[in-house]
Amino acid sequence: MSVTGFLPITKKEMEERGITQPDFVYVIGDAYVDHPSFGHAIISRILEAHGYSVCIISQPDWKDEKSIAVFGCPRLGFLVSAGNMDSMVNHYFVSRKHRPNDAYTPGGEAGKRPDHATVVYCNLIRRVYRTVPIIIGGIEASLRRMAHYDYWSDSFKRSILLDSQADLISYGMGEKSIVEIADALNSGIEVKDITFIPGTVYKTKDISGIYDGILLPSYEEMKADKKKYADSFMIQYTNTDPFNGKALLEGYPSGQYVVQNPPQEPLSIEEMDDVYALPYMRTYHPSYEEKGGVPAISEIKFSLISNRGCFGGCNFCALTFHQGRTVQVRSHESILEEAELITKDKDFKGYIHDVGGPTANFRAPSCEKQLVHGVCKDRQCLFPRPCPNLKADHQDYLELLRRLRSLPGVKKVFIRSGIRFDYLLADKDDTFFRELVLHHISGQLKVAPEHISDAVLCRMGKPENAVYERFRKKYKKLNEELGMNQYLVPYLMSSHPGSTLKEAVELAEYLRDLGYMPEQVQDFYPTPSTVSTVMYYTEIDPRDGKPVYVCKNPHEKAMQRALIQYRNPKNYELVCEALTKAGRTDLIGFDKKCLIRPRRQSAGNAKGTGKDMDISYGRKNLKSPASGAKTGQKPAKKKTIRNVHRKK
Repeated sequence: MSVTGFLPITKKEMEERGITQPDFVYVIGDAYVDHPSFGHAIISRILEAHGYSVCIISQPDWKDEKSIAVFGCPRLGFLVSAGNMDSMVNHYFVSRKHRPNDAYTPGGEAGKRPDHATVVYCNLIRRVYRTVPIIIGGIEASLRRMAHYDYWSDSFKRSILLDSQADLISYGMGEKSIVEIADALNSGIEVKDITFIPGTVYKTKDISGIYDGILLPSYEEMKADKKKYADSFMIQYTNTDPFNGKALLEGYPSGQYVVQNPPQEPLSIEEMDDVYALPYMRTYHPSYEEKGGVPAISEIKFSLISNRGCFGGCNFCALTFHQGRTVQVRSHESILEEAELITKDKDFKGYIHDVGGPTANFRAPSCEKQLVHGVCKDRQCLFPRPCPNLKADHQDYLELLRRLRSLPGVKKVFIRSGIRFDYLLADKDDTFFRELVLHHISGQLKVAPEHISDAVLCRMGKPENAVYERFRKKYKKLNEELGMNQYLVPYLMSSHPGSTLKEAVELAEYLRDLGYMPEQVQDFYPTPSTVSTVMYYTEIDPRDGKPVYVCKNPHEKAMQRALIQYRNPKNYELVCEALTKAGRTDLIGFDKKCLIRPRRQSAGNAKGTGKDMDISYGRKNLKSPASGAKTGQKPAKKKTIRNVHRKK
């Protein structure tokens, strides 16, 4: 089996490359996929481009010390990442029940990485190699770089830097910081003295040389007082910009500090192009073929990344902490070159599945001043309404899509990553909206209003419901004008902080009036380093310090979720109980405004037949085009609830 072109994952492959001792050994929780949608591929290829050798240990057996010693001790250090997903989100539904499979593992097999994989892998390395430098990165380390709430253990944890025994965190996307770290180690600087690189976190007992830093509440103070944690989080949240962010210092017992340097600067267009021009093999390592390959590749094989960063500012999303609010983009030429590679793939059928990023229709910073002064600390670009300085312009994205559509062999170019509908409406030119409807939708457009209650939307950092209504009506009108018959599928979230049964009933009534029952509902999932998770843990909105209602009871969460899918017969008892508790029994009856019908016993049951007559779901699930569901749908035959971890 030829593995030419891939980085070594065995000692034999290392020797075939003529490497006697690798500069870095990269330990990852995913299967090795050499594609720029995978963080380990980007980091390893960048290091290789700068003259460093990298060997990969994918999904080692964390119970066996030999699994970490495949290549011996690296010359410069170990790199460790849990994978493209946080290992806990990868393992568990929001209910804390185990997920049955893992798309980032050969054959989709679950259980091939440990819980809190970064910590476990680093402790395994430290038992074998006590003094070797360890640098951790990836989303798991990035979002746990300071003290944080851990939903799965319902506890307040220290910085992952301490629990993992690593030396440095390269947080965020890491392309610049990892090269600076490698160069510093290669020049002979001890890892404990690498305290000066943007985009890194280190530990120290001497903070005398830190200029203009901000001292956060200590770990012990935050553990004892949730309000202090909320205050600390907002300081961190307003210091995620490379241009105006300051160093942050978090104290721990015995005089130790965890210090976060400001983020690395955003990549220029040329630097982004260089990252995506590296010699990726664009697929998984051939050794995984016998297990059926790596399922995750199917989602990205024929998709194109055009940007990173997001100024959307959704409170339940960690992008502000990981990629930042400054949008960075690739040039048209870079994207077109990759598209041409895709068209030559033997499995390509003419359809580019996506052209986007965290938010597909962001192709530039939100305003001119961001690349000089940084993003605003005291205001968002889109919430509660678009900033007067916002530059809403889809011309560049539109031109890119037109050029992709014209490539030989391309039949259709779809947009499947998130469209910000409020940003779309802020653009006074409807040309992009019309071409989106005409050319770039595969039967249905998925958007993320998340809720309809303005009280809940405010906690989410989302625009008020009237904005979504404007978008929905305009989408429907454009479909009619263009002779299209396409659906609009809204992502909805239950149990977000601020949502009581009252707001959940309001959402159910809205769906009733729309004639729509969602097939998917996302229960709010508290993950580290989001505003919403801070609300969940502290029951305080860190933005204004005011108390916020948080639904934590599993049964109430089930009721809120059931209300969104009130037409599903399996949810009848939960819906009935929720309406009763909310004082809305007026919605149980035979009127067309009622959500469910009352249940009564049949005459046969009165005679002891044991059969009930259920008349609660007599109506058909009817809906109009451009609203999202299918006429004649039978919910009982569908899997109607699926918990997924989404960026948006």
